[in-house]
Amino acid sequence: MTEPNDARVGLYIDFDNIVISRYQQLHGRNAFQRDGIRNFDKTSRDADPEVAARLAAATVDFNAIIDFAASFGTLVVNRAYADWSVPVNASYQRQLMSRAVDLTQLFTTTTRGTKNGADIRLAVDVVEDLFRLPDLTHVIIIAGDSDYIALAQKSKRLGRFVVGIGVAGSTSTSLAAACDEFEDYDSLPGIVKVTASADAETPRADKPKSGGRRAAEPVEVEPAPPASTTRKLTTIPMFSHTDDSPYDEPEPAEDIDPQSLATELLVRALKIGHAKGDDDEWLNTGTVKNQMRRMDPSFNEKPLGFRSFTDFLSSRSDLAELAEDGSQRLIRLRPEANSPH
Repeated sequence: MTEPNDARVGLYIDFDNIVISRYQQLHGRNAFQRDGIRNFDKTSRDADPEVAARLAAATVDFNAIIDFAASFGTLVVNRAYADWSVPVNASYQRQLMSRAVDLTQLFTTTTRGTKNGADIRLAVDVVEDLFRLPDLTHVIIIAGDSDYIALAQKSKRLGRFVVGIGVAGSTSTSLAAACDEFEDYDSLPGIVKVTASADAETPRADKPKSGGRRAAEPVEVEPAPPASTTRKLTTIPMFSHTDDSPYDEPEPAEDIDPQSLATELLVRALKIGHAKGDDDEWLNTGTVKNQMRRMDPSFNEKPLGFRSFTDFLSSRSDLAELAEDGSQRLIRLRPEANSPH
């Protein structure tokens, strides 16, 4: 859909999804449950300082998320869904309230927490708002759970521009495809790079949940590229709950070079553009980028190491030819480039 000039935005945050996903991205599979973060109180005198340090390292910057959401237009709905009586969630209240976020309380109904409560309540609220607020132009969902695919599709059918934001490694590819645009949390402006701890690098047995347990020591590694450049997307929901593991994390997907994926995406977009006209037709670079984003809403040249889309295209000069026509930048697929290298 065409984005209007006077855009009105609804921001919906599945709080547990983004917080748990971020912690496990940095500290390893099932780390949130292993370290007992849900009931961990860092202000307690008995709190494990190493767990407190890992929790601090995984702090989610909601200011950066809200700033990015505001770039689409005026925020008219701004809600976060969680059980705010839980210590780890309560620690974010001041930050969220300072940005006028409506803290929607989800009361615990089982011994395993709110389970899918956020998914259902968030989806119901979005659908209600779509009919109650006909001038709402954008729906931004902060989550990577595949449970939101139907919600994204419904929002698009009702004429809204849908944006998703999730944590690399815990995002459903199907959800990204269902959105008009999808961004990795680490690629948002203002997000500081954080080095993963040893827990995220080396699998280990679960530790006993006692106050005296010790965590694996952090390891010194070279600064990593933005997480989105090494993201591992999966169609398995991040929050597929079971009795044994209330917050299962998806199995890591096979490593795929993001540069190769971006090159393949570019070639496909150019071939589609040429198919609509002559084989040697020059295409507007802006049109090509829009086509790439429609094909893969998670595409972004900056996490790949390029300051601009033009720089990204220039790096693929063996496949595509660039030219200028006045103020316009044009591109076409080289005849000999039948497949990405």
